[in-house]
Amino acid sequence: MIEERKRVAILVETSHGSGRQILAGIASFARNTDNWALLHNPVGLESIAATNMDSWEVDGIIARIHNAELYEQLDSLKIPVVDVLGKIRGDIPLVHVDNAAIAQHAARHLAEQGFSRFAYLGIRGENWSEQRLKELRKICQLATSFDSLELENEVFAYSPGAFDELRRWVRSLQKPVGVMVGSDQRGVEFLEACAAEGISVPEQIAVIGVDNDDTLCHMSLPPLSSVRGGHQRVGFEAARLLDNLMIGDETAPPTTIVPPTGVEVRGSSSSYVVDDEKVALGIRFIKTHLSTKITNEQIARHVGLSKTVFQNRFTAATELSVHQFILKLRLDRATQLLTDTNLSIAEVADRSGFRHQEYLGHVFKKHIGKTPRQVRLGSSGDQ
Repeated sequence: MIEERKRVAILVETSHGSGRQILAGIASFARNTDNWALLHNPVGLESIAATNMDSWEVDGIIARIHNAELYEQLDSLKIPVVDVLGKIRGDIPLVHVDNAAIAQHAARHLAEQGFSRFAYLGIRGENWSEQRLKELRKICQLATSFDSLELENEVFAYSPGAFDELRRWVRSLQKPVGVMVGSDQRGVEFLEACAAEGISVPEQIAVIGVDNDDTLCHMSLPPLSSVRGGHQRVGFEAARLLDNLMIGDETAPPTTIVPPTGVEVRGSSSSYVVDDEKVALGIRFIKTHLSTKITNEQIARHVGLSKTVFQNRFTAATELSVHQFILKLRLDRATQLLTDTNLSIAEVADRSGFRHQEYLGHVFKKHIGKTPRQVRLGSSGDQ
């Protein structure tokens, strides 16, 4: 006799990377269980509602419970429910990321980059954001300085007032400074504010987000570093807990905390700490004009110094000559384009500031020991 499949409703949004990662974890458990039927409507968190729940023919529910009304409806049901958000606490079991450990990962990474000043950008009224701020502030008690800003949970890009406030805060920060942003969504907006203020990232402000939403992280310039919070494991553990509850296990823990899995380092935090504002301004000029011919005279003139003075200050700040620094950035950009895009090698050379495809190949072979094609294919030997 074939065992009847358990019908499991999933009230988790797909508009955020963390939600999609939770769904992936749930799906992973379901694939290995074989007797689950997943019911899911792909919507945003604000669209998740629990209308007519009494008529639902489901055996269990996994939900990001984001308001009291939804919590009360779910809590009144006579079926097992697991929460994967933690905004409303009560008797429903919770599986959640470790916000304190997430803040610790972010602080450790920024400190390893050489920063002694720290700041936090969060969302007012969100308990997970407030927990991350509280832990980061505690970690940074002995730091040179610590600052924070909490804004309403809205899309800054469509709210001029909030974005202007963000820009003012960016201007006010004593630099260089390492900034943790409560989520990748806010990280993209924060980097836009830095760009609008002409601030060099990551030399003057290094930025790290949370959730490692790959799409969002690569929307920003430079790409956003992010803490891998562990949301996929949250989904898996929530599914395992719900499965136990559906077979009558009454020993389930009220709260299960999942640790983060590390930091995905990208361009927003991986670089030199630069105290010299003239050098930072020069680095920003280099990054903006990387695909074109750049001379030391152009950069020095842009920052208002003589060529010799700028070169000396640049080397003192970065331990590289201007030429070495430009070459490193061009190699990094070419490598990224080769591995992340389908651009032709000639197009990669042009966009990275190399004169032509042959010169790109010469530089790669000399400095990396591989041809551009081998880098694209992930090869370590001759083809």
